[in-house]
Amino acid sequence: MNVRRRLIPAAAAASLGLGALTACSSDSAATGNTEKFDVVASFYPMAFLAEQIGGDHANVTSLTEPGQEPHDLEISTQQRAQLEEADAALFLKGLQPAVDEAVTQTGIETKIDAASLTHLEDHGTGGHTHENGEEAHSEEEEHGRDPHVWLDPVKYAEIAQGVGKAFEKADPDHAADYKKNTEALVKKLNGLNSDFENGLKDSKSKVFFTNHAAFGYLAERYGLTQEAISGVDPESEPSAARVKELQQEAKADGVTTVFYETLVSDRTAKTLARDANLKTDVLDPLEGITDKSRGDDYFQVMEANLKALRTALGAK
Repeated sequence: MNVRRRLIPAAAAASLGLGALTACSSDSAATGNTEKFDVVASFYPMAFLAEQIGGDHANVTSLTEPGQEPHDLEISTQQRAQLEEADAALFLKGLQPAVDEAVTQTGIETKIDAASLTHLEDHGTGGHTHENGEEAHSEEEEHGRDPHVWLDPVKYAEIAQGVGKAFEKADPDHAADYKKNTEALVKKLNGLNSDFENGLKDSKSKVFFTNHAAFGYLAERYGLTQEAISGVDPESEPSAARVKELQQEAKADGVTTVFYETLVSDRTAKTLARDANLKTDVLDPLEGITDKSRGDDYFQVMEANLKALRTALGAK
């Protein structure tokens, strides 16, 4: 493969602040000017895939800085230039509109949309139906396809396989290594899936409350019910009627804990917990790794999520 040399100035590279990834540094080499397969990823779950699959052959950078809420990302002029200079862009269409637009407008040859590598579903706010047949969530909220597929290890593995094939095609000189790395990653994800299956199959409750509706795929995979204070957008404010519904459901479903996350405000979650006399804990949607994360990578944080869910649900 003919790898073009990257000539992005160091000042522009420094302004990107893209040192979040363990396989990347924050100097100019992280944003280009390398002889490796340069991949620009939209945010942490995509960057993690690219790192694991690309291994020593890939130079991976993320458009979303550590600690930045990915839904709010706006693309800078320097980042657009970075995309133009990359060998591949890995993103998840529907999660970050600014990234979707920027990738579409660039002439980059290899554009990998993770959403096209698995099936996206509409999980709404995660509401469910009680025995009386009444919906447990407000019908006034419009629902779209849920992009949080990486929180289901099985779907994440499907995406990994598709990314691996795309890397093999784009950089055939290292195809054998990409295939080997993909197989190793999928094996680890299958093991994580088994951990969740075994860890959550026998619990007192199957309902958990979250700050926003990020865990629909995880809940569906393991027979749980997610009830979100907000919708898929973590910054949306719940209505008074929604808060009242959740207070009633907590009593009806034996809910003990309201989960919040590290990258958005926990104010609403803690207010609901206080008013309903519930505990609080962190359930990390893994949209970014920071010093507040309960682990250094995807697998460590997912295991921490499993532990938190087991405690909240009374798993044996």
